[in-house]
Amino acid sequence: MLPELMLLGFAAWTLLLLLTTVGAYRLSRVFLGRAGMSEFPADRVEGQDWYRRAMRAHANCLENLPVFAVLVYALRAFSISEPAVDALCVLILAARIPQSLVHVCFEQTDRVVSVRFALFFVQFACFFGVIALIVLHR
Repeated sequence: MLPELMLLGFAAWTLLLLLTTVGAYRLSRVFLGRAGMSEFPADRVEGQDWYRRAMRAHANCLENLPVFAVLVYALRAFSISEPAVDALCVLILAARIPQSLVHVCFEQTDRVVSVRFALFFVQFACFFGVIALIVLHR
């Protein structure tokens, strides 16, 4: 049950990130009369640096969410439940949230990008760890 909760947390984080960054920025600009609803084309990223990073952080969540979902599905399809799986799934979400925050909140210096990459690498390693556990159990 813990992998499903972590997947749900990942999805909730993806939506919360969108709502509190890109969504808040766009809606505030529209409601204050500073922009029209059609002034945010998907093929042209404009705006302040933090806003562009927020869009990329949200897109990165969207890119990784299906991977996590497939792994959780495979865990359940093969009836795999063990503490190592739970720990890996917790680590995935525990690294995803600060990775997004580092991406949005800080100017992207070499040091900051290194921290962000380390957090991504934790998730990446955990994804492969879950895959390995699935393969070993089949």
